[in-house]
Amino acid sequence: MNERSGQLKAIDRLLTIMDELRAGCPWDKKQTMQTLRHLTIEETYELGDAILDNDLEEVKKELGDLLLHIIFYAKIGSETQDFDIGDVANGIAEKLINRHPHIYGDVKVQDEEEVKQNWENIKLKEGKKSVLQGVPNSLPALVKANRIQEKVAGVGFDWEQPEQVFEKVQEELSELQEELKQGNADRLEMEFGDVLFSMVNYARFLDINPENALERTNKKFIKRFQYLEQKAKESGKTLKEMTLDEMNVFWEEAKKV
Repeated sequence: MNERSGQLKAIDRLLTIMDELRAGCPWDKKQTMQTLRHLTIEETYELGDAILDNDLEEVKKELGDLLLHIIFYAKIGSETQDFDIGDVANGIAEKLINRHPHIYGDVKVQDEEEVKQNWENIKLKEGKKSVLQGVPNSLPALVKANRIQEKVAGVGFDWEQPEQVFEKVQEELSELQEELKQGNADRLEMEFGDVLFSMVNYARFLDINPENALERTNKKFIKRFQYLEQKAKESGKTLKEMTLDEMNVFWEEAKKV
């Protein structure tokens, strides 16, 4: 591992390379914050995949890609005299100090929950009009639901016990079943959303990240289905030519692989 001096040297090297690319590379010269935005989102998802796969070598590479983007945005900001990488680093350093008065001040906390509550209260004192102001509109719905619930819980708007949340899940499922009988598509969608929202809340009480949990299930399903496809191919059939019972034999095999 690198000592602090080596780490700083590596960052300085990256800053120099960014200067050189911005000055000499036709592609890098053309980039703006707007053109980089979708690439940054893509890199973030790739990092998320690597973390879920617990592939630390890939995590390292994807962190490098994200760091490049941060350096790139800061370089563009410096060209317009709005900010540079020093402003970015100092800004987040000051924020961390201000929002950790139990470390850099005389505030006492008992546990992690008090830290979260202090964090949200401090943000309101900084001028935020709502604790939900920091939840990006463009977040995927599942992630957004989780962040909304974390935010409001941080100021005390929360259930007390997991059992209460599970009862809410059951209540929402009952309402969904009732709406099924009515056949109103719009109402059915709303009730289904309520079920999902309550399940996300229950996941939080179980200390489960719902996005991670669902993505792990996605990956598991993809792996098993691709096994099924391969076995079907080996048997000389397409999936459409197979019965559900035949497919289920390979599906059960896939669970053991």
